[in-house]
Amino acid sequence: MKIISTNIGSPTNITWNGKEEQTGIYKYPVDLPLFLGKTDVAKDTVIDRKHHAGVNKACFLFSTEHYEYWKSLYPSLAWDWGMFGENLSVSEFDESIVRIGDIYKIGSALVQVSQPREPCYKLGIRFNNQSILKQYIDYGFPGTYVRILEEGEVTKGDELILMEQSKNELTVKDFYQLLFMRKKDLQILQLALTNTSLPEYKRERLKKYLPKT
Repeated sequence: MKIISTNIGSPTNITWNGKEEQTGIYKYPVDLPLFLGKTDVAKDTVIDRKHHAGVNKACFLFSTEHYEYWKSLYPSLAWDWGMFGENLSVSEFDESIVRIGDIYKIGSALVQVSQPREPCYKLGIRFNNQSILKQYIDYGFPGTYVRILEEGEVTKGDELILMEQSKNELTVKDFYQLLFMRKKDLQILQLALTNTSLPEYKRERLKKYLPKT
């Protein structure tokens, strides 16, 4: 796995439900290293800090392998890296293999996989179609947020070096699918509840799905 593109965004005005607001989802490639800080990517735009950035969502990675699928569904869009709002477009990133809690060295930064991306209406605005939200969920390869264990710079061409694989076998894809299952898979649920790399509030919300005793 390596970084194909580094992407940041500027504040962009949008209209949602008749109201003017701003978003940082419109990210585009830059020919500069990105500095991964503890709570966000330096010089990037984060408008809604309640749902974006922070310790558990400091940086968003998305796989370049999925672009062809989405291009086939939305061929008329002006495609470029960063289309999904990712800071790092990464080759050969496979959510069905990467585990929640895996630790990677990227450039001079050390990062830990924390949770998948859950789509919101702003992705629909970027794609000019709110139907992408369901399509994104059904497709099942959402990319991942990482927390920054050691701040540092990353640049195009840097490899993702696995430093430590989580002993908990919960993959990004498994957890993403669990979130949207009407009837929760109990084996995956137990993996999620015991994976301390997941944000605590995520695990707390899942406890209600445990069988009643």
